[in-house]
Amino acid sequence: MDSISDPTMDAIMRAVTLGREGETGQARTALTELWATLGPQGDPLHRCTLAHFLADLQPDPAQALVWDVRALDAADSLTNERARQHHSSLDVAGFYPSLHLNLADNYRRLGSFDAAHAALAATRACLHTLADDAYGNTIRTAVDEIDEATRAGSTARRDSSPGT
Repeated sequence: MDSISDPTMDAIMRAVTLGREGETGQARTALTELWATLGPQGDPLHRCTLAHFLADLQPDPAQALVWDVRALDAADSLTNERARQHHSSLDVAGFYPSLHLNLADNYRRLGSFDAAHAALAATRACLHTLADDAYGNTIRTAVDEIDEATRAGSTARRDSSPGT
């Protein structure tokens, strides 16, 4: 069996689906309400997943940064054992490229280019954890896009950004 039943993860994924269907306001509300039930000491898998997706739904890069920092903090307390209770293929190390990448993009959008470069360096340091597949290629492409935009001093939202 690859995963166990998890009503909280199911609720998170229902909200994510709403967001992907264009219902970003409803998705933000659902995830924010779930966060209130989890709290900062809740299950790290739930907190990491929820914060990661909620960051993508923020139109303001400062708010997205807050949620991405929460996702990274939760990942730091997440074990492979807990992640694999949800799905046997999960490895926490594979979460970090996307988490650091999102921080880099938020810093860039806020005009904090030195912080963006540092977060890109952290992203590159863990790219080896990603498979050579569509997801890994998406992250690698985004690293190049964010690096280019950072070097250009651009704070514009990338067309390929997830979310709103």
